[in-house]
Amino acid sequence: MENKSQYCRKNKNRGYMQLRVWADAIDFYKQTCIVFRALPYELKRVVSQAIASADSVHRNIAEGYCRRSIKEYIQFLYFALGSIGESVSGFHACYQAKQISEQDYEKLDLLAYKLENGLLKLIESLEIKKTSGDWIDHIRVKEAKEFYVTQ
Repeated sequence: MENKSQYCRKNKNRGYMQLRVWADAIDFYKQTCIVFRALPYELKRVVSQAIASADSVHRNIAEGYCRRSIKEYIQFLYFALGSIGESVSGFHACYQAKQISEQDYEKLDLLAYKLENGLLKLIESLEIKKTSGDWIDHIRVKEAKEFYVTQ
């Protein structure tokens, strides 16, 4: 059973969880796991690389977001795009080698395509914010005065 309480914990550092592209990256990872775990043991290295590159996408989106610097955020989104490229190349090769079915290939390719386009749109919007100076690189947290009671 899925633990829904994790989605209730909100703060500025977890804002990436509100991004559609992050949710799509999680789905891409999940579907990649389903497809590649079905491969035989002798392809263990291929399976491991496929899962790792898909896993890297959502992690880079989150890490870039949490860095708060727009320059670093954009850089990590490009890392995520690179991981998608690695994933697409991998499952394309597996399809050509007849290690995954056409149906699985199409499913993963469609998810990757949607994810790539979402990342490209996010990068474009962040580049506009960077150029216009409409980005705050720091987090302001108001702390209650009762935490600073002296004795």
